[in-house]
Amino acid sequence: MTRFTQAQLEAARDRLVPDVIADGLHVLFCGINPGLMSAATGHHFARPGNRFWPVLHRSGFTSRLLKPAEERDLLACGLGITNVVARATARADELKPEEYREGGRLLAAKAERYAPRWLAVVGVTAYRSAFADRTAQIGPQERTFGDTRVWVLPNPSGLNAHWTLETMAEEFARLREAATEA
Repeated sequence: MTRFTQAQLEAARDRLVPDVIADGLHVLFCGINPGLMSAATGHHFARPGNRFWPVLHRSGFTSRLLKPAEERDLLACGLGITNVVARATARADELKPEEYREGGRLLAAKAERYAPRWLAVVGVTAYRSAFADRTAQIGPQERTFGDTRVWVLPNPSGLNAHWTLETMAEEFARLREAATEA
């Protein structure tokens, strides 16, 4: 993996990382917003300590452990990636409440436009902020966007110590099972 200087990472602030998206996916995963490493590389969940890629594999969504640079391979699995807020920051706490609300509005429109079977928001706090739902918990939600159902997953950031790799993989696997049901 390419090593970036702090100056190179700072230069990536506010950059956008393109969505990995197509019509009719099984699951569209939705991160909070790109971190500086993701913005510098142009790939989602690119920070080495982020557990998204290992959890995706352990939960059975992918047949092998993908690298962030292989994110487009997800489309062949019926999977995609987007974010609640598009702009890159060093930390999610740099985002303003109005950015979450606007991100929720744009995400709802994206779900209706692309019609994935499931929209999976990784991070219950981000979901609560984007959709003004203070009571949301991990798991399937009542909310839908057209025919798209919503599932909230634990945030795979290495900073989320409440969830282990195994317990996260179990929750992701619950979604995988729901997404493959006819």
